Amino acid sequence: MSTIAIVRLPADGFALQATLERVPGVSFEVERVVASEAGRVMPYIWATAESEQFEPLRNALEEDPTTEDVELLVDLDDEWLYRMSWVSQTTFAIHLLVEENGTIIDANGKGEEWQLRILFPNRDALSATYEFCETNDIPIEIEQIYQLDESPRRGQYGLTEEQYETLVAALESGYYDIPRGISGEELSDDLGISHQALSERLRRAYKNLISNALVVGENELR
Repeated sequence: MSTIAIVRLPADGFALQATLERVPGVSFEVERVVASEAGRVMPYIWATAESEQFEPLRNALEEDPTTEDVELLVDLDDEWLYRMSWVSQTTFAIHLLVEENGTIIDANGKGEEWQLRILFPNRDALSATYEFCETNDIPIEIEQIYQLDESPRRGQYGLTEEQYETLVAALESGYYDIPRGISGEELSDDLGISHQALSERLRRAYKNLISNALVVGENELR
């Protein structure tokens, strides 16, 4: 049964700690993350800061020990979209995405910490990730856990029939696997809708699940 967890991690347990320390006031929002079987994690990240922080931010990202191949994609004066690789020091992200087939729905970093919303394929993957953090001395605070009921009672989570069927089709076809078993274009073709319509439907479905799913206590992980 799929599970969403909202967690907090210190920056030194996730990524970009050095950049967050060197550039006061900068905040990061992960747009999406691509992971390979070779253990490379390649996030697309929006950075927000005062416009005069652009050069210090660029230098900090290039020198950050958790990054490689930093590339600026979009410059909006006080917001910048970067593509980069997170290297082996980002053990939590690599374990989550490669070993447990987790999906980072969103992640926000500011100050000394990150908050992540993570989709796990099942409760065992969440428990294994929690145990991994304990074993590797990575402080993790689990704020909420949403159990996703895969029974026909889908309406209790605010899902429409189309949203429910799309989520199930995506899961069964390997859309959430690492690497993906099917592309967004292929999935949208199978469902007979446009790729944009698929993206919008999934976003609305995620929002409904997050807003309406059952909250489970952290102690159930142990």
